[in-house]
Amino acid sequence: MGSLAAEAVGIMDPENPTKLETEAVHLSDGGSARNHLPNRVFVNRSLNLENIKCYGFDMDYTLAIYKSPEYEALGFELLRDRLVSIGYPHELLRYDYDPEFPTRGLVYDTMYGNLLKVDSHGNILVCTHGFSHLKGDDIHNYYPNLFIQRDDTERFYILNTLFNLSETYLYACLVDFFTSCTRYKNCTQGFQHGDLFMSFRSMFQDVRDAMDYVHDSGSLKDRTIKALEMYVVKDPRIPVLLSRVKEVAKVFLATNSDYSYTDAIMKYLLEVPASVKSGAPKRAWRSFFDLVVVDTRKPLFFGEGTVLRQVDTLTGKLRMGTYTGDLQHGTIYSGGSSDVVCDLLDVRGKEILYVGDHIFTDILKSKKRQGWRTFLVAPDLIKELQVWTDKRYLFEELKGLDVYLAEFYKHLDSGSHERPDISAIQTRMKMVTYGMDMCYGKREGERERGREGERERERCVCLTDSCVADGDVRYGHVLWEERGREGEREREGEIERERERDRGRAVYA
Repeated sequence: MGSLAAEAVGIMDPENPTKLETEAVHLSDGGSARNHLPNRVFVNRSLNLENIKCYGFDMDYTLAIYKSPEYEALGFELLRDRLVSIGYPHELLRYDYDPEFPTRGLVYDTMYGNLLKVDSHGNILVCTHGFSHLKGDDIHNYYPNLFIQRDDTERFYILNTLFNLSETYLYACLVDFFTSCTRYKNCTQGFQHGDLFMSFRSMFQDVRDAMDYVHDSGSLKDRTIKALEMYVVKDPRIPVLLSRVKEVAKVFLATNSDYSYTDAIMKYLLEVPASVKSGAPKRAWRSFFDLVVVDTRKPLFFGEGTVLRQVDTLTGKLRMGTYTGDLQHGTIYSGGSSDVVCDLLDVRGKEILYVGDHIFTDILKSKKRQGWRTFLVAPDLIKELQVWTDKRYLFEELKGLDVYLAEFYKHLDSGSHERPDISAIQTRMKMVTYGMDMCYGKREGERERGREGERERERCVCLTDSCVADGDVRYGHVLWEERGREGEREREGEIERERERDRGRAVYA
């Protein structure tokens, strides 16, 4: 795709230099930005951009990146206040948004009020009740098999968008408040107050209704528009990118937002003077696109869709009747479907690359139903890659422990009667895994688990062939970092010194 394709670089597997592991496309012209993770595009398969004739973009969290945690804090404030306005206790107003707690992809159990972190198969990895981290026996009481049916959507709700972060934190706040409030009796599936029973399912529905109210009433959008600089990232590369793309292909915008909000956001992001020195007039944001569709109601947009109507840009109101004519440049459309977009732009399936942030609404639906090529914007990976880079020694230690564990069983077969003692290795694996988890943010329950870890380390003394000194448990060249009550305290200098002293010898606890 012209200039973008020219900026593609290959990242090679260091263990096999001839194998292409992935590719990265840098949208910045600055050489210093080439190794900056947010400026990279990682691909799962090779794609010849010369075959792409049309590029589509979502708006929210794609072209318009909202500032975190300011935007999530605003959403949380509006949700919390809405619940109080419909009768929830005023004590809830003391809760403020904590960006360290929620993460995208958690599952809310509407039966027991728990927030769950599960893997792709439904195995439970982390379970919290309010801000309390549940331990093994407590989790077994709720989920005897440590497993859930993720497709049971009547009970389990997946919080899979960035808009859900404030909602996720609110669920934890509600459970925390009612659990600690002496006016309410704790029950398995909710709370009792006199003749009133408040189930976790009813709280879930109230939060979902509040979420719909915040979005449908326009309160979140109004607050955002009034303080765009506070809540929206203005990236000067966006108009440059769209201009370059439009030189070689057709470009369209398809967003669930209404016209008024889309117009305000796009003006803020795209309408900048063509030349500050010459004082040239601003370029209208609609000129960056061949087609603009608002109120798409994805994922319905990728199925049967809705009525395609024109928008009166002067009033923001929809014009009567279904639009059946040819594409009119500069016209804003509302509703429609992906089939209509293909017809208006005269492109088909694999000729389209669609860029979005929602893995279900934007990516899966467009690919499965229309065969579009897809591009997922996943800012979560920035933190993931930073952890992998900065804390790689933890991953390497875990891999080493796995190899050491295999050595215990290497020469055993079905006739062997000896059972090796692997308790020390298992304990160490749990500690390293905990250290890895803590790199992604701390939760109240995890802080308690950290204190449990401190007590556990105090018990891990004089293990078989161990070397324990001053509370430090060493495995090979890796020194376990002590984590006190206030959280993780890294000791990079000491780690490096220990690596130098211990390199070449393996000491296991």
